[in-house]
Amino acid sequence: MASEDLHAISADWLKSLEVASSTGDVMSFVNHFVSDGWFRDLLCFSWDHRTLSGLEKIRGYLSDIVDGKSRLERSSLRDFKIDDHTINAPSPFKLPGLQGIEGVQGAFTFSITNPAAFGRGFFRLTQDGDGKWKALTLFTNMQDLVGYEESLTDQHGLYEGRTITWEEDVDARFRAIEADPTVLIVGGGQSGLMCAARLRRLGIRALIIEKNARVGDCWRQRYPNLTLHTPAYQSSVLYDPYPINFPKYIPKGKLANFLESYAVNQELCIWLSSTITSTPMYDSLSARWTIEVQHGDQKVILNPKHLVLATGSGSPHIPTWNGMGDFTGPLYHSDFHTDAEQFRGKRVVVVGAGNASADICQDFVAHGAAEVTLVQRSATCVVSIAAMEKTRFKQVYPINTPIEELDFRSNSMPIAFSLQLTKSGGIKHMKMLDQEFHDDLRKAGFNLTWELSPGSGEVGLDGFLFSRLGSGTMLDIGCGKLIIEGRVKVKQGQDISHFDKGGITFKDGSKLSADVIVLATGNEPIMKTTRALLGNEITDRLHPPEVWGLDSEGELNQTYRPSGHPGLWFAVGPFGAARFFSKHLGLQILARELGIA
Repeated sequence: MASEDLHAISADWLKSLEVASSTGDVMSFVNHFVSDGWFRDLLCFSWDHRTLSGLEKIRGYLSDIVDGKSRLERSSLRDFKIDDHTINAPSPFKLPGLQGIEGVQGAFTFSITNPAAFGRGFFRLTQDGDGKWKALTLFTNMQDLVGYEESLTDQHGLYEGRTITWEEDVDARFRAIEADPTVLIVGGGQSGLMCAARLRRLGIRALIIEKNARVGDCWRQRYPNLTLHTPAYQSSVLYDPYPINFPKYIPKGKLANFLESYAVNQELCIWLSSTITSTPMYDSLSARWTIEVQHGDQKVILNPKHLVLATGSGSPHIPTWNGMGDFTGPLYHSDFHTDAEQFRGKRVVVVGAGNASADICQDFVAHGAAEVTLVQRSATCVVSIAAMEKTRFKQVYPINTPIEELDFRSNSMPIAFSLQLTKSGGIKHMKMLDQEFHDDLRKAGFNLTWELSPGSGEVGLDGFLFSRLGSGTMLDIGCGKLIIEGRVKVKQGQDISHFDKGGITFKDGSKLSADVIVLATGNEPIMKTTRALLGNEITDRLHPPEVWGLDSEGELNQTYRPSGHPGLWFAVGPFGAARFFSKHLGLQILARELGIA
């Protein structure tokens, strides 16, 4: 299809949609969708993240009465313009899956009347049975509040009448933040850092407290051979891409050092070696927290309006089996794995079959362990790095393309619809690329799955990421080959009965002898870590059942959106989540500070 035709189709549909939007005509607006269309809205029609599927639900959402008007009439989106000047200009698309859906996609800009804001949208149009172009998906996304737009530049130095230096300016800003932070961020990993950087650009005072002595220690202190399992470009941090000569898959120490420099370059106010010492209290009258922080050798009381928990994926999950105390060798969780060399010539058992287990098995093999056995208690979703390179990485996040545009396009797709496409056949190509690899893993006794539960449909790696933060997956970077070659043995299909002084006994009576056992058993739910920090009274007010995972509409539970408790927010997930959704977190906090949310 010629570019002129793509533009004309997009322009005609968009012009008609604007008339429906600006006049508050819900029926007309909804009629711009195909019957099984999807609508994802981030902050344009409510101060939340919403996904609606089907005309009835879309109509119900836009018809809800807010301040005496329907959502559609109250927000009154208008000034629709096709975004011709980016990679998201109108173009053809074809979606994966058995249906082979094709059509026209593109981005557009608009203004929001209430609240006064700028927005950006993305549409995917297909033809209905009558040949009319209608929306298969529509995405509306708040970009900025009018008059409070995100600033991307600083004015430091002695010029135009300014009388203070850059150092003095930063010092004064830090002192103002420490005296009265609007936002307290707990955790100085990539999520906390990117949220603080975003809030700074929105003019919001944010203080980070980090329990470790250095920024980046949350990576620096992990097992030695850890690298990112996604390419550097896809794992970019907000505002500050990695140097072009960085490794494609960044080692954990190099990443830690970069995050440390990022905190300096973004001028983030951080208290290191600092922790919350008692249960925070929230006063609904003043809408402020009272939080006691141990900062070095001082105890400090802070009264922020907002508390952001960016504490990672939870504390180590250490299952309990009878006899664990009887085992005579080292027994520890994978989070505490630091030195495989000391176990050269030893028999190693690693309990677990996900990414951490795979990395640690490779580490033991590389350092000459006499025998390495992986205990697989349940099936694992395995995808080779080669297959991901050919599909997800290169297609969705091609290098030398503005990462902000790729994030926008990627997040314009409703998560639930994306998983539906995967179930309907989208996983087929990925499995085909790995067919020989998967066959060989099965022959070696390794059990595979692409379903979250038997019979629920094959959702693949993305399904596990969105539902379980990637638990139960292996993005293979070499351990699979070791399993196939027999250099890493697999014990699969039997539950553990108990430990004894020489190893592990399984419920079928079989045994594994070991000199060292590593528990690569994942992390506790974030909600459990939250309860330990905030106590029952606050935690019981949060939206159930969990932080992360998908709600009934297919949006991430409590993540970068209202948690159920005023002034409490969660910032978790991979690099891309913080890079994109930190803006939505910032806009929600800003709106509350302005009294419009």
